[in-house]
Amino acid sequence: MILGALVRTVFGKKNKNLRKTGSLPANIYGTNFPSQAISVNYVEFKRMFRIVGETGVVYVKTEKDEIPTLITSLQRDPIEGLILHADFRKVDLSTKIEAVVPLTFVGIAPAANVGGVILTLTDKVTVEALPQDIPNHIEIDLTSLKEIGNEIKVSDIVVNPAYVIKTEPEKVIVSVAAHKEESVVAETTAAATPEVLTAKQEVPGEGEAGATTPSEDKKEDKKEAKKEAQKE
Repeated sequence: MILGALVRTVFGKKNKNLRKTGSLPANIYGTNFPSQAISVNYVEFKRMFRIVGETGVVYVKTEKDEIPTLITSLQRDPIEGLILHADFRKVDLSTKIEAVVPLTFVGIAPAANVGGVILTLTDKVTVEALPQDIPNHIEIDLTSLKEIGNEIKVSDIVVNPAYVIKTEPEKVIVSVAAHKEESVVAETTAAATPEVLTAKQEVPGEGEAGATTPSEDKKEDKKEAKKEAQKE
């Protein structure tokens, strides 16, 4: 991929006017390479970036040079997401370098059909290769995940002679966990405590026709006692 560029002579806040003309401010840097301020066509850059991402070699063509580079970082507008600035890293095509490569997941994990939840623990790895041999992405086949507890590690990635994976081999990429039902607690409305009505205790004989009252009972007891004394 070749991307035309112009030497940039405006900096800071003046870059705002540069963007209004359809240009993107950028920089090229590298080992034993003096940083160079450039500008590129915004539309052409976006089209190219969709293809190469951060792993494909881009030849930045200025008025004097054609420099092999990798796109290393983008600065975006936090609200609109527009690209505000780009950094290009000059590379030596004869020297291996390290680069971060994204992982893409293909296939359907059978474990998902038996209650398993597929957990993605990382979506990129670091590789070492010649700039032109750095893969655009590395595929991870999920069909090997058949049961709960299965996992795919970095060491399970198919070996490719064009590059060496530098990420720790035991690092887990994806794993299968058991699906846990969320406990739903039904909201219950506390029933109002019923008012307990205590019935008035009736005094034996109270209010009943012909019944004796406690005072009358005492009189009867005295009469009985008197009769018993007379008999004696």
